Amino acid sequence: MTPTNADGGIDAPDGSLWTRAPYPVLVADPQGTLVLVNEAAGALLPRARPGVPLADAVPAWLSSAHTALRVPRQAAGAGGAGGGRSRTVSGPLDERVFEARPTVHDDGTVWWWLVDADDHHLVREALRVERERTAFLGRASNLLLSSLNLDRCMDVAAQLAAEHLADAALVVAPRRGARLPVVACLRGGSPAASYESADPDDVPGLGEALRGFPPVPTRWVDPSAAPEWVVPRDFGPVGSMVITPLPGHGVPAGALILLRRAGSAVFTGEEEVFARLFAARAGAAMSAARLYADQSAIADVLMRELLPPTLHQVSGVDFAGGYRPSDDHQRIGGDFYDVHPALTEGDPSLVVLGDVCGKGLEAAVLTGKIRNTLHALLPLADDHQRMLGLLNMALLNSHHTRFATMVLASAVREGGSVRMRVTSAGHPPPLIVRADGTVEEADTRGTLIGAIPDIHAETADLVLAPGETCVLYTDGITEARGGPLGDTMFSEERLRRALAECAGMPAESIVEHIQMLAAQWVGRGQHDDMAVVVVSAPRSHHLSAVNGRTRGRFTA
Repeated sequence: MTPTNADGGIDAPDGSLWTRAPYPVLVADPQGTLVLVNEAAGALLPRARPGVPLADAVPAWLSSAHTALRVPRQAAGAGGAGGGRSRTVSGPLDERVFEARPTVHDDGTVWWWLVDADDHHLVREALRVERERTAFLGRASNLLLSSLNLDRCMDVAAQLAAEHLADAALVVAPRRGARLPVVACLRGGSPAASYESADPDDVPGLGEALRGFPPVPTRWVDPSAAPEWVVPRDFGPVGSMVITPLPGHGVPAGALILLRRAGSAVFTGEEEVFARLFAARAGAAMSAARLYADQSAIADVLMRELLPPTLHQVSGVDFAGGYRPSDDHQRIGGDFYDVHPALTEGDPSLVVLGDVCGKGLEAAVLTGKIRNTLHALLPLADDHQRMLGLLNMALLNSHHTRFATMVLASAVREGGSVRMRVTSAGHPPPLIVRADGTVEEADTRGTLIGAIPDIHAETADLVLAPGETCVLYTDGITEARGGPLGDTMFSEERLRRALAECAGMPAESIVEHIQMLAAQWVGRGQHDDMAVVVVSAPRSHHLSAVNGRTRGRFTA
């Protein structure tokens, strides 16, 4: 046998070079007994010497690797493969990490070359930890940003921190009123929300974190000083605690508290830095969720102001309305209507239906301004011409370049009938549905609003007998395209035929019928905003004792 080591420059075993090699070398025979041990191996492994079984002289991980090498050769028999290198193994030895590289020779002897790989192991371990942390931060970002619900973000942040950073975690949001919103979570548990009537300055570093100041170093925080509400139930004594701010968009989003039990390893400086990286992502997600919630609340308030109102009977006159925006996922648009009850009993109520040029949010903003302006002009409700003229001047003097069309209608109950005055400003004239099914067009025309300084409009007077109806509508209904061919307008003629079938129907039923027909006509196609208001003279008698201002004030 003449073993060599081409990589290390080691000559045959009978030479002296390999015995003085700076790294340990062990040679075991086919029976697993050591036959050669160089000086470095003897210094590292005091029990290693020729004649001693290798299993008694080396760590278990190296002994197992040697056994794994012998088994395949024994199974292959005497005619097995020739010598060569096998898989390198590694393990702890003398408080360091060594790699053992075997060379198997034809006669069954195995040369083990031991190399100190502790530095390489530390580098690989640091790289593994960094990769795991990077992957965790990526998953955490995805989970935290998957919801714009603030409570859900706090739950996810607390649970992720408890599972990966500490034995327990608390996410504390800025104070709401007199209480602190808190979500606590134990490792392996579910997050639990609560509101604590506590002073954050009683917890070392928490008040500063909620105000957005840099975190207080862990060595300055006394875990035993944590108040009872900070420590989850059944957690036990706190061994170490980290408090770090959750930075938000311009203002702090809250604070993160990490707890470890007594007896566990305290937080290291590296772990504190990693906790801040996680807190930055959690804070950004919570801040985005809070911003969305605030904006959503503002939008809801504004939306309620811009939405057309629910109509009902006013002073003995039935009113009903319906609205459908051009985009079904929106709630507002350029069409609008209002009913303003008379301030004095016996005076007419004012009905307004209009259509602003355009659609969507920008058109809705202008409808809001028009509605507010008309509300301010209610003392002039009896003079349609003057109201329209003042509104026209207001629009011309504003920064808006859009125009609008509208219909004003005054309605008052007189006995069993309803007397109306209607004025169109560039809008389709109202249609009157008589008791016998005849459909008439109100004789009113006018100039649209907000386009030119001088406008003109004609007012028509009409009377509705009991059961008769006046229908105000926008061109989104008559110009809706659809039908069997998909591009045919619904048209005024079809609207008239539909209304003729509604003679004697209640106001709400007429609105629902028109909306249903228009929706069926357009199908899933695009359409403009659609609005309709129906004014009816009910088949009923007035109960003067209850003043006749709301639904139910009349009886058959």
